[in-house]
Amino acid sequence: MSAVTVIGGKASEDLARKLARKLKANFVSSELRVFPDGESKVTISAKPKGKIIVVNSTYPPVDTNLMQTLSLISKARQFSRQVICAIPYMGYARQDREFLQGEIVTLSVIAKLLSAAGASKIIVVDMHSMLGLKHFTIPIKNVSAVPELANYLKKLRLKNPLVVSPDLGGKERAKEFAKFYGTNYIALQKQRDRKTGKVQIMTANLDGVKGRDLVLVDDMISTGGSIVKATQFLKKQKCGRVYVACTHALLIDNAEKKIKKSGVSAIISANTIPGNTSIVDVSGVIAKAI
Repeated sequence: MSAVTVIGGKASEDLARKLARKLKANFVSSELRVFPDGESKVTISAKPKGKIIVVNSTYPPVDTNLMQTLSLISKARQFSRQVICAIPYMGYARQDREFLQGEIVTLSVIAKLLSAAGASKIIVVDMHSMLGLKHFTIPIKNVSAVPELANYLKKLRLKNPLVVSPDLGGKERAKEFAKFYGTNYIALQKQRDRKTGKVQIMTANLDGVKGRDLVLVDDMISTGGSIVKATQFLKKQKCGRVYVACTHALLIDNAEKKIKKSGVSAIISANTIPGNTSIVDVSGVIAKAI
């Protein structure tokens, strides 16, 4: 078998190390220096050999982590024609269409940049919508953290569990989660003002949640507004405990605190973004995709 090297960007170093172990690959770390004007200078610690896998998420600061990812791809391309880029959390994935007139579809710009930097294939985890994949001209594979998250939640032995999507857009995700968990699911109806971002739960009373432990499932949690609104609504329906399972826990500002305050027992997320809640490892699913 030819040599494989995993290059870990600073945003995903721990996940990159785990992936290198799964693939029995060489691991090359990267050093980062940020200048007073905000410019990033990235240096790799050793010469990579064979097929190269660059691992770096583009969570906040999104533009900085994106620039570092592009720099690592470009450097890797000097050593190999095969540069697979694993971007566990793809920033700008929500900007995949023109919602309001004049908006730029930034994800299509990102797709061009990754291709121009020298990536030959992209791997992402739970892309915000499958429509986003259409903006890429190079092969892109979306893998899911849902089976791993469901397996983790199973260990918590919840009482008569029910899987809940905070909106209709996440219905398929909740259905998939429920299938792996071995239970049923429902989806709430949510309305978000495109201009103000304000969220409202439109669902009327629910009979089926009383006394049941619930798992609120989402792909990403940013400010936590949708989760807080959903939890408050579900608590009024006299449900049991509420757990939150998501792939990408951005948890901007005090989101974690606000979510816990609304009555959530625990937030469980994947390690696509490092943090307090990132306890489910996705290096195995990325390794399989490679």
